[in-house]
Amino acid sequence: MALTPAGLSMEHRRHGARERRAAVSGRFVTTFAGDPDMPIASVNGQNLYYEDTGGRGPALVFSHGLLMDHTMFAPQVQALQGRFRCISWDERGHGQTADPEQCAPFDYYDSADDLAALLEHLGVERAVLVGMSQGGYLSLRCALIHPEIVRALVLIDTQAMLEDPEQMPHHEALLRAWMEHGLSDDMATTVERTILGQGWSGAAAWRAKWKKATPINLGQSFLALAQRDDISPRLPDIHVPALVIHGTDDTAIAPNRARAMAKALPRAQWVEVPGAGHAANLTHPQPVNLAIERFLEQLD
Repeated sequence: MALTPAGLSMEHRRHGARERRAAVSGRFVTTFAGDPDMPIASVNGQNLYYEDTGGRGPALVFSHGLLMDHTMFAPQVQALQGRFRCISWDERGHGQTADPEQCAPFDYYDSADDLAALLEHLGVERAVLVGMSQGGYLSLRCALIHPEIVRALVLIDTQAMLEDPEQMPHHEALLRAWMEHGLSDDMATTVERTILGQGWSGAAAWRAKWKKATPINLGQSFLALAQRDDISPRLPDIHVPALVIHGTDDTAIAPNRARAMAKALPRAQWVEVPGAGHAANLTHPQPVNLAIERFLEQLD
């Protein structure tokens, strides 16, 4: 089973993303799939599920990691919604945006365009982008290609460079087995430990979600991860304030990779979360929320 669509180079996909960005207009329509009360924004060729607390406070947009969905930011939304407008969404191939018919090959520039289009759809001119892992990849790219809409960045357990080459064969083997045979209990345990750490009390709900993932969504999402470009050289071009938060026990992205990103960003602050793994905001919400609140208080 080939993990890369035949004839589709990464440079071609980036060029296509630029063409699509040039064609983005203000003509966005909200549609409803099934449940008329379910907020779906039809933007950028996608039907994106989102949740919006509303309010007049500054806008925060939460972008989740690979294999996760908007609910992973529930601890942050609950803590911040009284003072901020909190918008969380399901990215391509995830959560309630996981329509296999819409899951064509994409990259994180496409996802950044999705985010920009969603904000325009909601009438939000500027926002603080909060991204975990994959959500950080798209948030960084959004800051590069749509700087006018980014007020600040909160980057959780993410990086700017490429994946560790020693880890990629293991990721590919797990993905191939998952797509061909479904998610076994042993594989679910591996995914759980990688993302959530060992023994976290809320893991069962996520294991149930992972077992429902479709092969096409898994494949396209992994391709976006594996074939992304290294944006480390472009970090000095991001001039907005940034908060980089990382779990000390993250085995998916080593802390030194995030620290290097923080050093390269001109206006970044660095916060470590002792004992946290790859989803620090979900498993260790109190220190993460405190760090975010202090950071937001410093913004103009």
